[in-house]
Amino acid sequence: MHATSLAFEAQSKVALANPALQDAMGNIKTGWQANRTRAAAALPEFEALRDRGRAIKNHTLQHLDLYLEMFEEKVTAQGGHVHYARDAAEARTIVLDLCRTAEARAVTKSKSMVAEEIGINEYLEANGIERIETDLGEYIIQLRKERPSHLVGPAAHLTKDQVSDTFHEHHHTPRIEDPAALVAEARRVLRQKYFEADVGITGANFLVAETGSFVTVTNEGNAELTQGLPRTHVVITSIEKLVPTMDDAFTLLRLLARSATGQEFSSYTTLMTGPRREGDLDGPENLHIVLVDNGRTKMLGTAFQEMLRCIRCGACMNHCPVYLAAGGHAYGWVYVGPMGSVLTPQFAGIENTYTLPNASTFCGKCEEVCPVRIPLPKLMRHWREVQFERNLTPPTARWGLKVWGFFARRPALYRLGTSFAMGMLGLFGRKAGRFKQLPLAGGWTVSRDLPAPAGTTFMAAYKKSGARVR
Repeated sequence: MHATSLAFEAQSKVALANPALQDAMGNIKTGWQANRTRAAAALPEFEALRDRGRAIKNHTLQHLDLYLEMFEEKVTAQGGHVHYARDAAEARTIVLDLCRTAEARAVTKSKSMVAEEIGINEYLEANGIERIETDLGEYIIQLRKERPSHLVGPAAHLTKDQVSDTFHEHHHTPRIEDPAALVAEARRVLRQKYFEADVGITGANFLVAETGSFVTVTNEGNAELTQGLPRTHVVITSIEKLVPTMDDAFTLLRLLARSATGQEFSSYTTLMTGPRREGDLDGPENLHIVLVDNGRTKMLGTAFQEMLRCIRCGACMNHCPVYLAAGGHAYGWVYVGPMGSVLTPQFAGIENTYTLPNASTFCGKCEEVCPVRIPLPKLMRHWREVQFERNLTPPTARWGLKVWGFFARRPALYRLGTSFAMGMLGLFGRKAGRFKQLPLAGGWTVSRDLPAPAGTTFMAAYKKSGARVR
């Protein structure tokens, strides 16, 4: 683990002062966010599909052991191999051993967040194996030696000009302005790499228990070339990607692209079942599927089990005001945005990541758009409770909560205090209508004005309306 999540606040300040990053984050609002709204509105059964998706994932998690056995049996019967990894270190060892058995000097790799989670990229390179990312976004950030900043768009934090500068520096080409020409330049370099690779490594969006199949979803076709050209194909994925039937997989696929990018389906949705058979024109001779646990079974039966429903669409971060302001790298590890604020403490430890569950306004938009209805604010609140119980909350915050708790347990005193405070703030802020600076509110006013209250409390206004105050 190399999480820098405790530095979230400092990293966020750097992000907020980065105009290029702010421009890039703005593209998500006008792109994926708007597209998701249109795609959901265009499908009358979208909300029913969300309910069905939630039910599929809940059922699978309740019977995960049975479906894992079924999946392994089907894969093995078709000539493939299933490997179980209890943690990241074991997963890395398994993958390295498979690459060495294949006498691999170079591997191609399509986007896999689980591969990022276990740190396979650095591990392979440290052991003398060249790794080439084939997803365009992943390839760009590999050149820049950066981590992904988004589940779907790893280079979502970059502008077109920054990509052009990166290719100019590493490919020694003239600066390219046209986006299509940038894609063509990446394709020019990557095309030969596909043929040179001894092993192809991919992730999997879904695993199908009834057939032993796995599904990959891309918009570039790079996963197909990565899994189909080398002699050995290694799939690195996690145990919760499992679904019982092919029908279940396609139900979730109907939710995935619409929630992620606003497409009905991604450009390439590929199902693979076993290695190459006699008579097949292409496909790997050897297929290995590495199923990573890495703390997931510990989530079963706990308050955090609902997080295992996640299908990695990125909708929560596309709509999160905190993520859209701070970008992905501020979160300090692989998983970012609201889903990362729940998952990263699970994998890296709450003592190393306790700032993340607090990186939320609790506006609820993440839960509103989640295709499988994960209650992300509730789960972040659970982590806040754990943080408080372990005395990880900063002293100033604990002191503030105690003061608030004292008044909250005494309603009459609470109303008297808030009435006085609102009255005074309303009086002093009446002329300008806002405060540029205010004691104890520096965290707000450092970057924006604080609107002046109307001079009364909600309860007072409610009572004045004639309603009964209990």
